[in-house]
Amino acid sequence: MNIFQSIILGIVQGLTELLPISSSAHLNLIPWIFNWEIPESFDIALHLGTLLAITIFFFKDWLKLIKGGYDSVFKKKKSTEGKLFWYIVAVTIPTGILSLVLDKLSDIICEKFGIETPLIAVALIVLGIALYIVDKKAKSNTSLEDMTFKQSFLIGISQAIAAAFPGTSRSGITMTVARALKVDRESAAKYSFLLSTPIILAAVAVSITDFEFTIEFFMGILFSFIVRNSGNKVLTRVLEKRKLQSICHI
Repeated sequence: MNIFQSIILGIVQGLTELLPISSSAHLNLIPWIFNWEIPESFDIALHLGTLLAITIFFFKDWLKLIKGGYDSVFKKKKSTEGKLFWYIVAVTIPTGILSLVLDKLSDIICEKFGIETPLIAVALIVLGIALYIVDKKAKSNTSLEDMTFKQSFLIGISQAIAAAFPGTSRSGITMTVARALKVDRESAAKYSFLLSTPIILAAVAVSITDFEFTIEFFMGILFSFIVRNSGNKVLTRVLEKRKLQSICHI
């Protein structure tokens, strides 16, 4: 892998992680198309750049969530932030475990039958159509503040589907499930991004020993961070004014 390839993949990661499409799918397809040899751990490494961008963008929100979670336990003070914090904690643990199991199983099956690339193509198309239809027909009856634990759990656990089927977008599947449960678009997007933070952090932590700390490594992370950071506010405005299908790539 050279610096040019790492920069291109960093840009791809930043752009695709921004939208409800699978960044990992595109990070697999592009090297496959151009016959690039990319270390397997580089995919996860690039997520570190977008993780930093997401954390910075939602930094104030996370401070409120953590404070709310602390106050709800130690001060017996109820708040929307405290409720959402413990919702995220409660769903992240089983989702993380299930994702690890399904990811390993998926790798074994794909390697044995050589079906990873066709699965990626099918997943991109199917999820794109599903998100379009669900968003078009779903009502927006529930805001982030009014979400129930059941809604939160179903949205969160759906992330495990992304681990089971290559090409399935984590944010795409969570937004689709959220809209199916009648959560409004802005709340669906925001909750999806908040949910992704601990999952991506866990994935990075698990794979960190496999990282190759080269100039290509750092350039890829830098560009994924820059692109994702530049697009965060744009995406929020789009979601507030337009339908999810307007930014969904099929």
